[in-house]
Amino acid sequence: MTLPPWAVATPERRAHIERVVALLDEWARAMGVSDAERARWVKAAWLHDALRDEQRSDELAHGPRAAARAAHDGERDRGVLDAVRYHTVGYVHWDDVGRMLYLADFLEPGRPLDATDRAALAARVPREVAIEVRFGQSACALVQQGAGVALVDEFSVMHNAFPGVVSRPFKSAARFRITLIHDRFRPLSVVAALLKKKLRKVPRSLNE
Repeated sequence: MTLPPWAVATPERRAHIERVVALLDEWARAMGVSDAERARWVKAAWLHDALRDEQRSDELAHGPRAAARAAHDGERDRGVLDAVRYHTVGYVHWDDVGRMLYLADFLEPGRPLDATDRAALAARVPREVAIEVRFGQSACALVQQGAGVALVDEFSVMHNAFPGVVSRPFKSAARFRITLIHDRFRPLSVVAALLKKKLRKVPRSLNE
């Protein structure tokens, strides 16, 4: 497979896509996945930035547009389409195609990262090492020491708390229940009442 005929990609973009394809192919062979699964990864890689250089105002829309065009052309693999559609923001319901594309898009050797660090991170991917920690700061500290990549809350990476750690947005469908607890027999102070009012707006802002 190669770029679809409707692709709008500069030579530089095509080179990036080819590096992502090569990295995914390398990982798939190292991890011993089936030929059919490897073909899914490669297909998503060819499609993910196929419309990245189309002249549009919304830079994040090229993934959804490419997925829609691929579906129009007959692509029916939900995992491939979701990988392409959400490759810039992430998606909680991805299968392995989406997860591996997200990593390869970030770790391909043409990215402006330290070459040694990038290569070390990319080499770790086929090992399928997963670590669960209690705090986001702990995960960031592991990443800072070269242990891989981590999924953390946005507060853990605020104010450049971990120099050298690069963050990328990840849009999740997860929802959390927020509860405010106070003494029902004691009136709220002015500050506490204001906090309560502000907190009521948080769920609405998160869902926008």
